[in-house]
Amino acid sequence: MNENILIAIAWPYSNAEIHVGNITGSHLPGDIVARYHRLQGNKVLVVSGTDSHGTPVVIAADKQGKPVEEVYKQYHESFIEVFKGYGITYDMFTTTHSENHFKVSQAMFLALQKNGFLFKEFSKQWYSPSANKFLPDRYVEGTCYICGFEGARSDQCDNCGNVLEPEKLKNPRAKTGDGALELRDTEHFYLDLSKLEPDVKNFLKERAPHMRDTVIGESLRKIESEGLKARSITRDLDWGIPIPIDEAGWETKKLYVWFEAVIGYLSAPIEWAQVSGQKDAWRDWWTNPNAKQFHFIGKDNIFFHTSQWPAELMGAGEQFTEIFAGDKVKLTLPYDVPANQFMNLEGKKISGSGNWGVWGLDALTRFDPDALRYYLTVNMPEAKDSDWDWAEFVARNNNELVATWGNLANRVLAFCYKNWDGHVPDVDLSTLRPADLELLATIENGFNTVGAELEAVRLRSALSETMKLATVVNQYLDVNAPWSAIKVDKGEAGKTVYTALKAIDSLKVMFAPFLPFTCEKLHGFFNYETPLFGEQFTETVKDSLGEHTVLRYKSIEGLQWKPSDLQPGKKLNQPGPLFKKLEESVIEEERARLGK
Repeated sequence: MNENILIAIAWPYSNAEIHVGNITGSHLPGDIVARYHRLQGNKVLVVSGTDSHGTPVVIAADKQGKPVEEVYKQYHESFIEVFKGYGITYDMFTTTHSENHFKVSQAMFLALQKNGFLFKEFSKQWYSPSANKFLPDRYVEGTCYICGFEGARSDQCDNCGNVLEPEKLKNPRAKTGDGALELRDTEHFYLDLSKLEPDVKNFLKERAPHMRDTVIGESLRKIESEGLKARSITRDLDWGIPIPIDEAGWETKKLYVWFEAVIGYLSAPIEWAQVSGQKDAWRDWWTNPNAKQFHFIGKDNIFFHTSQWPAELMGAGEQFTEIFAGDKVKLTLPYDVPANQFMNLEGKKISGSGNWGVWGLDALTRFDPDALRYYLTVNMPEAKDSDWDWAEFVARNNNELVATWGNLANRVLAFCYKNWDGHVPDVDLSTLRPADLELLATIENGFNTVGAELEAVRLRSALSETMKLATVVNQYLDVNAPWSAIKVDKGEAGKTVYTALKAIDSLKVMFAPFLPFTCEKLHGFFNYETPLFGEQFTETVKDSLGEHTVLRYKSIEGLQWKPSDLQPGKKLNQPGPLFKKLEESVIEEERARLGK
């Protein structure tokens, strides 16, 4: 039975360019799983967008001397180019700075307030007398009072990962240089997570069988050791979503970005439904208890997605749909949060300020997207941090992608095209030999093996299993050597070529979620009329806040995750190489770019 699958991917901050760590951390794994489920015939919706609010983009705008909206849109358009280039097939890549997201986030706030999970409280926040304003958390840095890290923000330490109390920060200073700081009282709304702690723990225990140990372990451990504490969900900011209450003093405050950005997983499907002319279609994933939601994120956001986001959803209850849509229906909770660890670069942490990174758009100017997708998958940091190494990148490309898979497809197709007049050998299928049938059975079983790994979001293993099957086909060809056999018995050579072609046609489907560009090209060599996948396109959405560009995907019907039914005598198209071999000189050329 077909399933409703929501692929919700981390929203990148609009203050820095996308690098390979971001791509392999969440966007690429989400796309691979989405493509697999589309091939399975499931109803898939892939969403994300630019995290346009919060202090990171405000700081970036201050540095550039530009309006915040201009800077966010600059990064937003860049993100869209990256994802188009890497084939990340978003049904809706949008932005948090949209009328739709404002309304959905405000409805969530009101639902939580109505259900008694919000309260007001005064707290201490750093204030700059010289600037005459409270400073957002990311504008203030100092020494972490827990681990001693000197570059901690006032609300969170990126070194030890702990949420901090601003007043305890040691040696506080303003990033903007706004003189001496002092603590002053400011009133904010808080989400009372402690009331929802039992429900969150039950949710995690129910999800434990299919969530990664690194995800479940961290989440339950934090709750057991620290508990779920109340967190403020508003901030003293000029840029962001207004708080939906009519009281004096609150018009200068906004919803805190950690609270509203994650709501994008709900608002993006709603926007997709509206833009698609299917107003209520978002319900297929958000009010359907049988739908499966996958949240692809990096390890630094695990706790938000496994504890605080489910708490928001449970706390809003049926009030959200009543406030927003006029009825009372429960919202679907995440099914799995397959968070990845971090990818480093040549033994060091990726750093934008030090230009120590492989940047998404820049890499596409020198390398094909599938070569990059391949290395990012075989090196994906699923269980522990991984490292991008340029020598390994070249070796993997040449020894595996080119030599094992690309050469297999090209040499068999080229040999067949030349010797059978551009057609698949017209063999009698009843005369296939035991070795032929054994190979085809092995490939057919691969759909179960590889599919099981993809279902469980073990993507490195799934790709490894597929490449092993390509090796099996190469071994079959080594034994049967049709290039030699054709000189003696073209009929027997034809059986080998047909068998190999059918195996390659099947492998094309298994490789397709990982290598969509070259598999589509290979699909064309086999002269199929219907493409493997649909097409990406952009669209402009206009609302009360102006207009924004969205990246969308046009799906097609007839996709199937199943073995090839290649028929003897089928006409082929002129084949060609799928991949490029890289020179060893690439290694030092790319290393020389780092840090400059």
